[in-house]
Amino acid sequence: MKHTEKQAEKTPAVVSRIQEVMQHYSLNANSLAKRLGYVATSKLYGILQGSAPSFGTLTDILEEFPEVSSDWMVLGRGPMLRGATDAAPMQLQKTRGGKVSVVTVDDRGNENTVFVPIPAQAGYTVQHNEAVYFEQLDNYRLPGFERGEFRAFEVAGDSMEPTINHRDVVVCSRVEELRLLEPGEVYVVVTSEAVMLKRIKVQLRAADTEVTLYSDNPHRYPYVLETRDIQELWRVRGYVSSYIPSAPDVTVERLWEVIEHLGFDRGEVRRHLEENAPSDAPPRI
Repeated sequence: MKHTEKQAEKTPAVVSRIQEVMQHYSLNANSLAKRLGYVATSKLYGILQGSAPSFGTLTDILEEFPEVSSDWMVLGRGPMLRGATDAAPMQLQKTRGGKVSVVTVDDRGNENTVFVPIPAQAGYTVQHNEAVYFEQLDNYRLPGFERGEFRAFEVAGDSMEPTINHRDVVVCSRVEELRLLEPGEVYVVVTSEAVMLKRIKVQLRAADTEVTLYSDNPHRYPYVLETRDIQELWRVRGYVSSYIPSAPDVTVERLWEVIEHLGFDRGEVRRHLEENAPSDAPPRI
């Protein structure tokens, strides 16, 4: 018994970390040897029995499993996998467009994408620059959205259907000045009362005092908003959806054909639908 305890005390810590890697990937000495391209397993069996691995063996493991942190493997520092951390995201205050905003960054200083779900959006309208509020929000690193400040909002309602659906998540970049918006694009508009998802069709000038917000849903009226009421503006750059479109609806196209056959202009019919749509002010996303 004493001999076993002394042997365990002499076992290098790096051996235990190699065993953790094998356990994480459900490997044994034989399967790991195959992954590393070793003909024999004797080297790995020796390591598992307590022999310190050579530098070449550590290099082989790190090259085969690039997601494993070299700092952790060699020195035992930090988490086993790159990008994994138990630390809370760091919060910073940055000035953009003359306004102070709160952002969160990872352990490398890269800005995260903060996710604002539907239940949190009522608080976002009044607390979007408060650090305490951001502590309750989740942070993500999304492929294709690594550089810059991005925010993700969960969508509620049908105002942008069929383009964007209820419970989709839009990923947005901040627009620092209204004159920098791109006409025709979809934006998240934040006021003191609501978080809205709308399309802005015209270019704004510095002297403009109002902006018209449009829905893609033809049953919703456009909504006129004073520009001074806009607290934040985010341009939609992409979205995540669980909605899978079905095959094209031939019934709709057939209906349009009948309408045109009866002598009605398709554009006139669309305008009539928009003009008689119900009010859409001011919905939340």
